[in-house]
Amino acid sequence: MPSAHVDRFVLERLPRPEALPVFRFDGPGLQFPPQLNVAQALLLRHRGTAQGARPCVRGVAPDGTPIAWSYDELAERAARVAGVLVRQLGLVPGERVLLRGANSPMLAACWLGVAMAGGIAVGTMPLLRARELAGIVAKAQVRVALCDLRLADELQAARPLCPTLQAVCGFNTGDLEAAMATEPGLAEAVDTAADDPVLIAFTSGTTGQPKAAVHGHRDLMAAAACWPVHVLRAGPEDRAIGSPPLAFTFGLGGLLIFPLAAGGSTVLLEKASPDALPAAIAAHRATICYTSPTAYRAMAPQLAGHDLSSLRKCVSAGEALPAATRTLWRQASGIEPIDGIGSTELFHIFISAREDQARGGATGYPVPGYEAAILDDAGQPLPPGQVGRLAVRGPTGCRYLDDARQAGYVQQGWNLTGDAYLVDPADGQFVYQARTDDMIISGGYNIAGPEVEAALLLHPAVAECGVVGKPDEARGMLVAAFVVLKPGHVGDEALARALQDFVKQTIAPYKYPRELHFRSSLPRTETGKLQRFRLKQEAAGSV
Repeated sequence: MPSAHVDRFVLERLPRPEALPVFRFDGPGLQFPPQLNVAQALLLRHRGTAQGARPCVRGVAPDGTPIAWSYDELAERAARVAGVLVRQLGLVPGERVLLRGANSPMLAACWLGVAMAGGIAVGTMPLLRARELAGIVAKAQVRVALCDLRLADELQAARPLCPTLQAVCGFNTGDLEAAMATEPGLAEAVDTAADDPVLIAFTSGTTGQPKAAVHGHRDLMAAAACWPVHVLRAGPEDRAIGSPPLAFTFGLGGLLIFPLAAGGSTVLLEKASPDALPAAIAAHRATICYTSPTAYRAMAPQLAGHDLSSLRKCVSAGEALPAATRTLWRQASGIEPIDGIGSTELFHIFISAREDQARGGATGYPVPGYEAAILDDAGQPLPPGQVGRLAVRGPTGCRYLDDARQAGYVQQGWNLTGDAYLVDPADGQFVYQARTDDMIISGGYNIAGPEVEAALLLHPAVAECGVVGKPDEARGMLVAAFVVLKPGHVGDEALARALQDFVKQTIAPYKYPRELHFRSSLPRTETGKLQRFRLKQEAAGSV
């Protein structure tokens, strides 16, 4: 079916057909009509029905007032957001809308409103700084942004670097709510094609240059028909809660798309740290929790005194789940966590195991709808027990926006995730070994070492630097920086703290190096390339 997109910027910059992975829709529940809008499928079709009156989303307003919206109430707000975008801001189908805000019901209304209007949502992490936001705006050629007023400073600071960004509309007691009050809202969702893009999800690559993964309406609905149905097995009575931001596909799927697809509800909290999450689970009577292994480890000692009797499912993703953390959480909560591996490129989890299949150290099996293989460097399948590259294909797959790295991620129709795995000969479970690239996965965040290096090099005291991951029991990995100073500077604790603070002010604070090592030189090849493997060895204490 023809695209509904009038603005064809994204469509014209998708990979050529021969560069795409194989897409499979032969699994159960994966047959979709040629015209599909995710806002219509998840929300709008329930207007005026019994489902429309059911609880949909909960949260807390900026003034502390509890929020509890039904499906009908969320649909009304999403329709008004869509009306503001189309009638007052001139949005046409296919245009990109940057979304900036912590998790909240209003952010959910904005996301669904963008989809309803035929736009493409571009989520951004609340912690991103002006330089990072400017790169996203430039890559996606964003004209309109919806931004929580409390996070507007960095976006405003980015505007001089963003000639395409013409309109910034604030929400959570901002001008967006005022505009919505005078807006009747769109009567219907734009009749988009199933493969029309609806989401651009940015993820850091090993070079530090953001990659923009594009997903269509069908991709999101297909993901909702796979892992949530066959592994999570969520239903209408379930209430999701968790820590991942909606800007992450892990959060967007687990805390918005999947609960609504199951007819259930969700709790969207601005602050869902390990210190706050147990009390929030108890207060909201949540049944499903999404967070990282690091958070589960931190929460385990804090469960006493909280009534978690409503909780029945705990999902761990974002980084490999250590066997010790699995055991610790099970002993503390009585719940076997559900582990899973997904990627921004494939939207969500594609290998996982039900609670009754769970085994310490193993991720699980390919989710129904997906197939996976372990390949050698030549792209040939490896037998069980041998470590190789994880390759996946199914109803979702990698479509980078105008990026030569598509050829690295997609080979011979497979999505190569950048993970090293093996298949256990005993039970066929996929077992994580390591990352095959230089990505640092710390506390559930993906951090590119070269991006941190670039930030450090902006400091006047830094001559050279190399950034790698150091294994850490609590966080998975720590960011470790090796720094060569310019003459006249002393590598002491005061300068180390100053460099850490500088990085926090330059890029997202979670990317800062938790360890700094001052060196007179860095290991390099004869051609001048940094030998990262030697820094990794030193960080790990092996040399």
